[in-house]
Amino acid sequence: MAALQNSMPSLHHTLFTNSFPQRGLQKLSHGAFLCCKTSVSLHVRGEHLSSPPAASSSSSQFQDSCGRRRMIAVGITAPLVSIVDRTPIAFAAETKKGFLPVTDKKDGYTFLYPFGWQEVVIEGQDKVFKDVIEPLESVSVNMIPTSKQDIRDFGSPQEVAETLIKKVLAPSTQKTKLIQAGEHDVDGKTYYTFEFVTQAPNYTRHALTAVSIGNGKFYTLTTGANERRWDKMKERLLTVVDSFKIFNV
Repeated sequence: MAALQNSMPSLHHTLFTNSFPQRGLQKLSHGAFLCCKTSVSLHVRGEHLSSPPAASSSSSQFQDSCGRRRMIAVGITAPLVSIVDRTPIAFAAETKKGFLPVTDKKDGYTFLYPFGWQEVVIEGQDKVFKDVIEPLESVSVNMIPTSKQDIRDFGSPQEVAETLIKKVLAPSTQKTKLIQAGEHDVDGKTYYTFEFVTQAPNYTRHALTAVSIGNGKFYTLTTGANERRWDKMKERLLTVVDSFKIFNV
């Protein structure tokens, strides 16, 4: 835990706005970043002959000509179809109805967010998507460098959760409560996930966070909603946090 405590100043600087709206710092981006799988359909259309074949051409020659054209067309488009089939990124989050995937090939992570959320730019954040009507409904991702190789090196799930909540994910003026914390492994990589509540004078936020280590970075994804909407949003937010994956870059 000492290593995590020593990382607090940097963590606080980069992650503090993960969970709470900072209207003065954010602005809508020129366009929502929708990194989603696009289906491409290739159609081979036979040429329409405007005039009949020459009288000297036999019916069999005409059929052979059409057959050769079809073979040429297939020969040209087959490599393209093969390329399209390989287009989806191997580490992309599995598409789910009502969600859109984000895959950052540079920083090595992927996750899903609810359809309709918009990307916003917040200083110090790598990715942020949020609901424009309910600003407490959001997801954000950030990373800081680390020399550690495994999230377990920072302590147990509960120890890491309590430290991040008190030092990073909530202002010191707010009341916080850790509800539960746990860990799971995906493809040999360990993730800590935890659920917590923060109480401000004018709202209470119910949040979920996932943390892990890879590519020499400490990754943090946090999503949440206003407590009054938690029952409605819970399943969607669980989908978001469970979809978070890190891959090697």
